[in-house]
Amino acid sequence: MASLVGKVALVTGASRGIGRACARALAKAGARVALSCVRHREQARQAARRIQDDGGEAHVLSFDVGCKKEVDEGIRSLEQHWGRVDILVNNAGIVIDGLCVRVSESDWQRVLQVNLSGAFFCAQACVSGMMKRRWGRIINISSVVAEMGNGGQTAYAAAKAGLLGLTKSLALELAPRGITVNAVTPGYIDTDMTAALPQEAKQRILARVPLGRMGRAEDVAQAVAFLAGEEASYITGHTLAVNGGLHRA
Repeated sequence: MASLVGKVALVTGASRGIGRACARALAKAGARVALSCVRHREQARQAARRIQDDGGEAHVLSFDVGCKKEVDEGIRSLEQHWGRVDILVNNAGIVIDGLCVRVSESDWQRVLQVNLSGAFFCAQACVSGMMKRRWGRIINISSVVAEMGNGGQTAYAAAKAGLLGLTKSLALELAPRGITVNAVTPGYIDTDMTAALPQEAKQRILARVPLGRMGRAEDVAQAVAFLAGEEASYITGHTLAVNGGLHRA
C-alpha cells in the first residue's frame, strides 16, 4: 500500500462498519483522518482513540451530510484544523426499507438527501482546495443493489445508483485538475446492519455469493485505501465491485 503520509482524509459515517474500517485503513497508510458522524458519536470517538493508540492522527466531526450548511461548516472547520482535505470518502448513508407502494414521501426524500445529496454536498465543499493543490481523491461508497436492484429497497437502490452517475460526471469534470473520482460497490458485508437479518435470510444471501461468505468491512476498506493511493492515480470514473462475485456488471 502506498504511503499517504502528509495527506488528510475525511470519512463520513465513520463511527462503525465500513466507514470505521476505511478510517483505520487510511490512517494505517499514514493519512491524518477525520471521522464524521451524526449518531453514534461515542463510537466515533472510540474509533479515533484506536487510531491514536496505533500511532495515527484522528479527529472527530459531527455534521449532517444531508444539510449543505452543516457540511460547509464542518469541512471549513476541518480545513482550519488541519489545513486541507485531500481524500474524501463518502460513506454516510441510511436505509429505510419498504415496498414501493408503502414508501412515504418523507422517507424517500430523506434517503436521497443523505445518501446522494450528502455525497454531492461533501464533494462540492472539498473540491476547491483539491483543485488548488491539483491533487485529490473522492471515493463514493455505493452498493451492489445500485447495479442489480433489490425488492423493498427502491429508495436506497435509487440513491446508490445515483452515486454512480455522480462519480462518472465528477470524474470527467475534475480529471484535468489531478483529482480522481471512483466508486466502490460493496456486496453483503458483515456489519451491524446485516447482523440484524434473520439467519434464514442470511443463508439465502450466502447461497447467491460465489465465494460463499459475507464480506468484511476491511475488504471494502482495502479497496478504498488502494483508490486513495498513488497506485490508482490513473484510475478515475471507475466502479470497483467488492461483492464476492454476487453481481458481475
